[in-house]
Amino acid sequence: MTHSLNDRSGAVLLPGTAGQIEGCHNGLVPEPNHLLRALHRGEDPPEIVHARVLPEREAVVSPWPAWAHPSVVEAFQGLGVPEPYRHQVLAADAAHSAQAESLDDAVQCRSAGRAVSPARGHHVIIATGTASGKSLAYQLPTLDAIVRGSTDPGSSLHSREATVLYLAPTKALAADQLSALRALGIPHLRADTYDGDTEFAERSWIRDHSNFVLCNPDMLHAGVLPNHERWARFLRQLRYVIVDEAHGYRGVFGAHVSMILRRLRRICALHGSSPTFIGASATSADPQHSFAKLLGVEAPRVSAYSQDDSPHGSVTVLLWEPLLEDSLPQDDLAASTRGKGEATGLPEPSSPTAPLPSRGFGGAGENGAPRRRSALSEAAGMLTDLVAERIRTIAFIKSRRGAETMAGQAQDYLQDIDPSVAHRVCAYRSGYLPEERRELERQVRSGEMLGVASTPALELGIDVAGLDAVLVAGWPGTRASFFQQIGRAGRAGQESLAVFVASDDPLDTYLAHHPGDIFDTVVESTVFDPGNPYVLAPHLCSAAAERPIRPEELGLFGPGTEAVLETLVRDGYLRRRPTGWFWTHPESAADLVDIRSGGGHRLDIIEAETGGIIGTMESGQVHYQAHPGAIYVHQGKTWHVEELDEEGRAVVVSRAHPNFYTQARDVTEVSVLEIESTRAWGPVTLHRGMVRVRTQVVSFQRKAVMSNELIDEEPLDLEAQELVTRAVWWTIPQELMNSAGVAEPQVPGALHAAEHAAIGLLPLMATCDRWDIGGLSTALHVDTELPTIFVYDGYPGGAGFAERGFGVARSWLEATVEAILSCECDHGCPSCVQSPKCGNKNNPLSKQGAIDLLRGMLREATADPGN
Repeated sequence: MTHSLNDRSGAVLLPGTAGQIEGCHNGLVPEPNHLLRALHRGEDPPEIVHARVLPEREAVVSPWPAWAHPSVVEAFQGLGVPEPYRHQVLAADAAHSAQAESLDDAVQCRSAGRAVSPARGHHVIIATGTASGKSLAYQLPTLDAIVRGSTDPGSSLHSREATVLYLAPTKALAADQLSALRALGIPHLRADTYDGDTEFAERSWIRDHSNFVLCNPDMLHAGVLPNHERWARFLRQLRYVIVDEAHGYRGVFGAHVSMILRRLRRICALHGSSPTFIGASATSADPQHSFAKLLGVEAPRVSAYSQDDSPHGSVTVLLWEPLLEDSLPQDDLAASTRGKGEATGLPEPSSPTAPLPSRGFGGAGENGAPRRRSALSEAAGMLTDLVAERIRTIAFIKSRRGAETMAGQAQDYLQDIDPSVAHRVCAYRSGYLPEERRELERQVRSGEMLGVASTPALELGIDVAGLDAVLVAGWPGTRASFFQQIGRAGRAGQESLAVFVASDDPLDTYLAHHPGDIFDTVVESTVFDPGNPYVLAPHLCSAAAERPIRPEELGLFGPGTEAVLETLVRDGYLRRRPTGWFWTHPESAADLVDIRSGGGHRLDIIEAETGGIIGTMESGQVHYQAHPGAIYVHQGKTWHVEELDEEGRAVVVSRAHPNFYTQARDVTEVSVLEIESTRAWGPVTLHRGMVRVRTQVVSFQRKAVMSNELIDEEPLDLEAQELVTRAVWWTIPQELMNSAGVAEPQVPGALHAAEHAAIGLLPLMATCDRWDIGGLSTALHVDTELPTIFVYDGYPGGAGFAERGFGVARSWLEATVEAILSCECDHGCPSCVQSPKCGNKNNPLSKQGAIDLLRGMLREATADPGN
């Protein structure tokens, strides 16, 4: 059941903009507030293409639930919470009632001598905005259970000691939650984090004594479930499992977490417990079904609460499109960018199939196409101006290199403008050592750092109150993430500013000029595929190692389980016995699973001179970012890669100060393995199925920092990487090309440009980033024997993105052609048909050919019932 009251968080244009046409520059901001004036862009910046005010929202409160233990209520009141918000009480009530039913069911099972079933019980998801108080909604019932179990012991299961497991996608979020829990000062609460940073000496104490364990899916998979017998005390008394930031479990990572949660439910039943799962999520399109899919339960067993009754200050949101660099006089250009070029702000690929993009500071992109000022440099300038005015600001960017570069640029700018605050800007990203992360988190919370350039690591529920401004450099991938990020500001109730700085990308360009697709459309459903055999197989091995899989348990893991088990038996991973499937190897089955990258491992980045570890990197990134000769950035310092030792899982680097950055180049081939479904669009056929992608990084380029000019290119001798994944593809006969007006010499460029633009727009339809997907176009493919456009998932077995694209193919291509048409360039640029990760250097490309081709395909798709 989904519970949602009338939404009061509508969006309106800024005062004085009535009658203005969306997308018109003039008059959108007639009276800039002090935050906008701090950007020093004048009273009506031409870069603003749209502005909205998310209005102030008043609180709706409810009395504390009668069942809540007085000491828990007093603890919250002592921290300044006189009454909870209505949505907090509704969700807490539902979780409390669900656990009471589960306990009653457990009593009946024990009385009848039956085992507790993982298929029973009800669960709760609370899906409200940033800073809406989701933490209290799950802390209230969980802390009540802990206090009552500690202070009112009895023979009933209801009064026995209770334990709680909290799961967060990041260590930083778990650490933040631990601080919040300890601040409550509840005497009977024994809360501890259990993750990869936990000292080994502390781990046994936590297993034996903690009643509130804060963990992450990685440690639950590798540390808790394989050792569940040591965790028997904790699991036997487990009442609640909190799944925080549940909307972030998408793609292959989401599929892995879904399998881990199913294994947890199975092990809890083995130990006689039936915990209630409480999900905390950003606003999503269908939280009930998404959370049910994540847990592996039927949707009616999940109650969703999506009405936000918390207060929030008004937020002025600007959609900001940097001007074309060749439209500015050089003096103005230099002033607007503080005289700095973009050095290494290169979004990193999420898979081995995506090379690094070219993001330079220069008047033109590849093939002479006009370029906009980069979103990174634009945001770095804004961050500088806001920090100089002592305005607490967070700037989000997707890549680790981008965060480092933005912080470094802002620090350099401030040295010229106001050296007294230059040290109060930092970068925050994954790959830092634990002590570095903790110290940065403390400085950001305390306000010591006025500005932070961050990857989405700080998008999550870390309590950073008092921020006045948020900059979003490049579309973060989903509407849910966008609103989560801009919700970082205004948490203390003050008015705040949020700026989306569009990058040179078809999706960014489209959204900047179609604000309704940001503000007036429901956020996306979370896309993941728990049935992916590349995900399911290793988790079945892990489950069998934890306890042999019985035939009656197959439904827990999904409809394809039996077929995957047969394959595992055939390949010698499992043995079949009359009672079930057994893991019989001495090795750890959990080691077969890499839940973060869908395959591969982590490499240490080692300083050559000292032998010290300065960071880590996923194996899928090393061919692109850590090949010999690459330039690597860590906390603003640049390093030269001396050696890549994949077997030894090490990258050896030495300190360097180059005036260039590096960019890897690759070649890609796609082979069709299996066609799973097709749809006919007249002579065009839309396919979905399995493909093999073979990719090899063959060289890297050195490019000048200031001009983005190519210095030289050096070959590389690296092994090719193969990926078996899912794809969607169109086969387009020559007669369609002819009728659409695409002349034969234009065909390769039209296909190539259409492929690039389609990849850029798929994230509008699915919860993915363009770095999660890849593509290929060819005028004659060896398997299809026709001109073909492929778009594929960048993960083994697929992540659900291509499948989603197949389902909404017509809407996807309509948005794609509109994005190309809305770009003001003449022949194609990074804002429409050029790709930052093209292995062919964006050649050939035909913008007009892509428009004609896509229009011809869409004319044939009008009768398609699948859209």
